Amino acid sequence: MDFNKLTAVNDGQEASKSGYKVPFGTISITPKAKKLIDEAIDRGWLTKGKYVREFEEKFAALFGVKYGIAVSSGTDANAIACTVLYDFGAKRGDEIIVPALSFVATGNAVLQAGFTPVFVDVERETLNIDPKKIEDTITPRTRAIMPVHLMGKPAAMDEIMGLAKKHKLFVFEDAAEAHGAEYKGKKIGAIGDMACFSLYAAHIVTTIEGGMLITNNEKMATAARSLRNHGIDGKFQFKRIGFSAKMNEIEAAVGLGNIEIFRDILEKRRANVRHLIKSFGKFDKFFWYLKEEAHEVLGPHAFSIILKDGLNFTKDEFVTYLEKQGVDSRNLFYSIPTQTEGYQFMGYRKGDFPQSEYCSDHGTHIGCHQDVGIAQMDYVVKVVEEFLKSKGYRTP
Repeated sequence: MDFNKLTAVNDGQEASKSGYKVPFGTISITPKAKKLIDEAIDRGWLTKGKYVREFEEKFAALFGVKYGIAVSSGTDANAIACTVLYDFGAKRGDEIIVPALSFVATGNAVLQAGFTPVFVDVERETLNIDPKKIEDTITPRTRAIMPVHLMGKPAAMDEIMGLAKKHKLFVFEDAAEAHGAEYKGKKIGAIGDMACFSLYAAHIVTTIEGGMLITNNEKMATAARSLRNHGIDGKFQFKRIGFSAKMNEIEAAVGLGNIEIFRDILEKRRANVRHLIKSFGKFDKFFWYLKEEAHEVLGPHAFSIILKDGLNFTKDEFVTYLEKQGVDSRNLFYSIPTQTEGYQFMGYRKGDFPQSEYCSDHGTHIGCHQDVGIAQMDYVVKVVEEFLKSKGYRTP
């Protein structure tokens, strides 16, 4: 195999111009999407219309739920889900439990909705909220738990749903990165009271920018539709404090094209990530990495790699080597309350969330999307092996 002949794929961030052999992300815009975009332009109706409604119905059907509410971003989806709580008796300043390690939008959305995010550390092995640490953070002002299925790996939903039932809390799944994931035979996104998806360019189903809420709860769906359009209820009456967060027809057209190839995208990503999981077995003593357990099916967003303790190299050295060899990567997010400057006002200190901070300090993630294949995954393994050899380590 001639690894030097692997070609880069444009991931929407000019990856091909940068010369990446394994770009981080991609976007699929199908012939059907292009046709629908042209039709929408010719029709002269580009704001929310029939394509958005069709996309909502087909997206909800993927997960076997009744209602889909399309919005302008995954962050808006999270914020609107939280804001729905006011229809169920919540008050401003009440609390929503979230993992400390996530894309910052998870915490931002809670604040934007007028609530207080209460952070819980994650498990280093799964990157997801540690269910054993949730109950100690529940107070009389807690209204919901928002688990994040990071990298497309399901959170511990049995434990989370059990705690929610015990304490009469809602569960809103942040499934931004988990399109198509399954947990104990159930589809991620159809377990909690609502689920929120990002439809950003690098995700499995994309509308370029965009988000989606899904639910079986009619009252929640009605509130969410109102909230995405300034809280409007009826004809120009404003019942709620809402958002300007509607999806447009162009975005929905791209999404409809992706719905048609959803299964193909998902299976290509799964094949890539499963190949990496198997191949990384020889690196067990060096890294924690994304794994698929017997009770779950991944909906892979990317492949996470975290350095273990006691190695003679840093994450920066590792990532720099990957980049020089044409393997694009991203930092493994941050501990929102202790490693992002905007959250200093909450008074947390370094060390409050040791697992989240460790994952951020020692972790990265790389692409496993549908526009790369097994050859690129083998190239990643080859590059990692060569790096470890350069540091004096032997692998099986």
